[in-house]
Amino acid sequence: MQRFYDFLRRHPTGVDSFWAVLLFGVSTLEVASEHGSVPARLLAMVSVTALCVVTALRRRFTAAMYWLAVGAGAFQLAADVQPHMADVAMLLILYTVAASAEVPRWLSRVAFGSGLLAAPLAALRWGFTGADPTNDIATPFMATVPFALAWVLGDSIRTRRAYFAQLEEKNRRLEKEREAQAKVAVAAERARIARELHDVVAHNVSVMVVQADGAAYVIDMAPEQAKQALETISTTGRQALAEMRRLLGVLRTGEPQDSEDYVPQPDVEQIEVLVEQVRQAGLVVDFEVEGAPRPLPSGVELTAYRIVQEALTNTRKHGGPEAKARVRLVYFDDGLGLLVEDDGRGAAHELYEDGGADGAGHGLIGMRERIGMVGGTLDAGPRPGGGFRISALLPLKGKS
Repeated sequence: MQRFYDFLRRHPTGVDSFWAVLLFGVSTLEVASEHGSVPARLLAMVSVTALCVVTALRRRFTAAMYWLAVGAGAFQLAADVQPHMADVAMLLILYTVAASAEVPRWLSRVAFGSGLLAAPLAALRWGFTGADPTNDIATPFMATVPFALAWVLGDSIRTRRAYFAQLEEKNRRLEKEREAQAKVAVAAERARIARELHDVVAHNVSVMVVQADGAAYVIDMAPEQAKQALETISTTGRQALAEMRRLLGVLRTGEPQDSEDYVPQPDVEQIEVLVEQVRQAGLVVDFEVEGAPRPLPSGVELTAYRIVQEALTNTRKHGGPEAKARVRLVYFDDGLGLLVEDDGRGAAHELYEDGGADGAGHGLIGMRERIGMVGGTLDAGPRPGGGFRISALLPLKGKS
């Protein structure tokens, strides 16, 4: 049964044509029985045929069928064709004009006016007998009620359809917005993961490479130093694996793991440990803290740690073997200041400006992204006296 209803909804013109054929048959019988002369019957059949065509095509060619109905009504008045069963098509087309969203509003109002005039015009042509003036006046008035109801019903349907169309359009817009927000969130999460992986891998692998080179150089002359270097490699590797497990745990479950296999997010307090680790790798680092240390928002703490980590990694990579670095943390009332500078060779201009055509320089790009997420500012570039300098200000109240 549902399939049958669906078929009918998909073929509205076919349904209307069925009713038009049925109406044509009933009206033909009526004309044959009630209209006397042959010419009168022929004129009536012209009107019946036109109105049955209106019934069949009212939803496909609404405006044209309305004007055809008006013409058929005028023809009835002019040719003195008495009202017949096919005149019900005038109510149908009035309803269809009022309900159709494709018909201009002005035409709907014109149809409403013509519907109100139909009954009085018919009364003027055929209804006034003079025997009962009260009945002659009341009958046309009552005859206008079906036309008014047909238009009101159609206009209500049109308003309801427009309302549901607006709801559907709003839902489509919301769905597109949700999809866009989801894509933005995925892109942001990918960028965050890329930054974390870069910071973890670049820093720890850099330390391991330096220690491995040093161990290979002194293994024969100073076995104890080589042993210390290998221990540092082992410790650094375990730390890198722990951070990688933490990242993978977040990716799998969406929440940090409370297990000894996972390490907590780095914070400002661990910067001193980071500096000591870099010192053990062979880089001379001067570390200073100004102001009163205090707990900071987790996003600010992680950003500060990663900036120092990346800056010291860049010093080892680009500063040269004799480079020295300086790390300075300044606690302000409304934020945290960071200064990391070295006296090494510095970096090529395109590395800290554009990220490098060969894909290098992503560390500084990641710094800018991190700082932008907490609403801070970053200044990175060569020092006037040689070397490289990174200065950042992280506000306590960043972007929400």
